Amino acid sequence: MTLHYARRIDLVIGRGLTLANFAERLSGIWGDRVLMTDGASGETLTYRQANELVTAYSNAIAAKIQPHDRVVLATPNTYHQFLACLAVARAGGIAVPINPQMRPAEISHVEKDSGAVLCIRDVSELMGEFPTVAPARPGAEDVAALMYTSGTTGAPKGAALSHRSLLGQSAFATLFPANLRHDEVVVALPVAHIMGFATLIGLMSAGLAVYFSERFRAAETLVAIESRRAAAFVGVPAMYRMMAEAGAAEKDLSSVRLWMSGADVMPPDLIRLFKRYGSSAKVPLIGSVGEAAFVEGYGMVEVGGGVAAKVSPPMIPVGFGDALGFRLPGYKFKVVDEGDKAVSIGHTGELLIRGPGVLREYWNSPEATTAALTSDGWLRTGDLVRVGPFGTIIFSGRKKHTVKCGGFSVYPLEVEAALEEHPEVLEASVIGLPDKTLGEVPCAVVRVAPGSALAEETLLAWAEDRLSHYKSPRKIRFVDELPRTGTGKVQKEHLLELFAS
Repeated sequence: MTLHYARRIDLVIGRGLTLANFAERLSGIWGDRVLMTDGASGETLTYRQANELVTAYSNAIAAKIQPHDRVVLATPNTYHQFLACLAVARAGGIAVPINPQMRPAEISHVEKDSGAVLCIRDVSELMGEFPTVAPARPGAEDVAALMYTSGTTGAPKGAALSHRSLLGQSAFATLFPANLRHDEVVVALPVAHIMGFATLIGLMSAGLAVYFSERFRAAETLVAIESRRAAAFVGVPAMYRMMAEAGAAEKDLSSVRLWMSGADVMPPDLIRLFKRYGSSAKVPLIGSVGEAAFVEGYGMVEVGGGVAAKVSPPMIPVGFGDALGFRLPGYKFKVVDEGDKAVSIGHTGELLIRGPGVLREYWNSPEATTAALTSDGWLRTGDLVRVGPFGTIIFSGRKKHTVKCGGFSVYPLEVEAALEEHPEVLEASVIGLPDKTLGEVPCAVVRVAPGSALAEETLLAWAEDRLSHYKSPRKIRFVDELPRTGTGKVQKEHLLELFAS
């Protein structure tokens, strides 16, 4: 039985919601409502069953850790990885989810850097008879999870996110009238990516069922949307490109009322295309009418998810260019120049954000924390935006040479460091090349030792063995010298010419 709205507000907002009690609170609201269906196995979980699993997992974890210990979750990308994160919090620990695309060396770095006392590689390790423990009672500002992301200094660094960071926006989703109908949302995002984690938090709060796929495959996703008559889909722009190329136009996607995207800028033409594939409603004797809405979120791991959203309602053209849209409650934006002075309308500067989701720190990296956070609590996003009229902010690019590959951030220094570990490589410089499917892909320009016969295929394989696939260069060019500025910095804009063919 679904609780009255006033009771929901009290249960979720009024009494200290954290990841430790999240599953229990939502079970109290949604009970035997279907929470998740696994796309591969067909397994189905209700909210009540999910809470029972979280409790069982946390009993096993609590027997192996002390309060505030870090627990690495290097499990397959299933909904159970998400439930295991909740279980770590319930046991009093700090969850450190790992993207399955990470290589062993990358996982080892995360284990060492986080100081993890436990690494779980399969949730089957958590099954068995263990003493029942009461849920931990962390504060809203306590660290709930470390989300590791590639750093501009090379090695991945952990964003320390509080319970408030991860749950601050989701509590209001419980007011969604999910009890009026059964809607299902198709999701194929990595749990260890902040967009995937925040998406599952929000959908669970709203009482919306999730059809979850461990790995995104465009053709299979289209079949799932069509056959299950899904009401919504959440993905990154690269997924929309791949679905368009896989024959989305030939599928009946009219059940979709809402398309959602994030992690990268969504091309306006794709927004218009998928809005037409969906519909606003189904009318008896007439069928589907209108078109779907499209919501594009803006955020990053350092803010625990999204901080702004751009909405394109049905039957209304996108028409907003690259505007970030409206700020979510509790957040403030400002745009500054190199001297941290506010810029005026029409000028470009770096976007700074302040609000409840901003990370506490980068774990074990005080230098990176100082560089990212101002003394008065503003986060330097590294994103360049232009100030428009009426408080609008228009995305212009990235301050750093970050490559956005399929929604993932690829930082050149990390890739360059991996390439330069090769004994014949003297120097590497990584840039992003446009790609119609993934948005951008990393490519490298390399100087090798005199007399070296190193081949492109050999170095590409070297990188693939050491980096996640989305970080690995797709092409490599060899040069005798790299173009430089007067101060010796590589002029990356000139490297694009080497890939013109």
